[in-house]
Amino acid sequence: MTSEKTILLTIADGVATITLNRPDRLNSFTAAMHAELREALAEVQDDKTVRCVLLTGAGRGFCAGQDLSDRAVAPGTQGPDLGVSIETNYNPLVRSLRALPMPVICAVNGVAAGAGANLALACDIVLAARSASFIQAFCKIGLLPDSGGTWTLPRLVGHARAMGLAMLGDKLSAEQAEAWGMIWKAVDDDKLAGEALALARHLATQPTKGLGFIKQALNASSTNDLDAQLDLERDLQREAGHTEDYREGVAAFVGKRAPQFQGR
Repeated sequence: MTSEKTILLTIADGVATITLNRPDRLNSFTAAMHAELREALAEVQDDKTVRCVLLTGAGRGFCAGQDLSDRAVAPGTQGPDLGVSIETNYNPLVRSLRALPMPVICAVNGVAAGAGANLALACDIVLAARSASFIQAFCKIGLLPDSGGTWTLPRLVGHARAMGLAMLGDKLSAEQAEAWGMIWKAVDDDKLAGEALALARHLATQPTKGLGFIKQALNASSTNDLDAQLDLERDLQREAGHTEDYREGVAAFVGKRAPQFQGR
């Protein structure tokens, strides 16, 4: 008897939908789940029909972070080396999401806690159900935010709010997260799945390489100085100008018709 897959992947209409699938554990991560997610992302990377990724969770939560009952991280007579778990699983996951040359949408359908919150924030556009919440729960068990949280949070909400979220571990509602600029939008619960999929399908019809360049440039701007960023814009714009989608976009504009982008 085979166990149920903890990661579900479907590809249709240019959209790769990745669903975290441990609903009975609020989609909390185990080492096995990380391995399945790596396989899914590798498949997405290799599939030339994929032009947008949609990440969400099954059941009533998005992701509660690390499953603390997983033997790889559970404290015993000797403290576990959590750095190994981060280096093996979480850091490559965040790097993979940010490096994908296409938009990654996250639909947060419930609680996003710990690494689950920071996994969502590693995506390019985050939508959340109004009943959803974000919790930097690490401080409750003597840890610090990982999965890029200490880098992402202050850039999204500022130093003071990031410090408060990290040190207090308070629940932040989806609507407050939107007001603070931490996510793109909070939507009614019954509309989240439909709106997220519609957005993903829209982005899958747009100039994919150009969107990938936007993602690359904005991500780099967090650490580049102005001169380095100007040089990067020049180099990426040069590449964008050689794409078929740029030629199609200009031709459509001049011809006063809707463009038909192919992602090339």
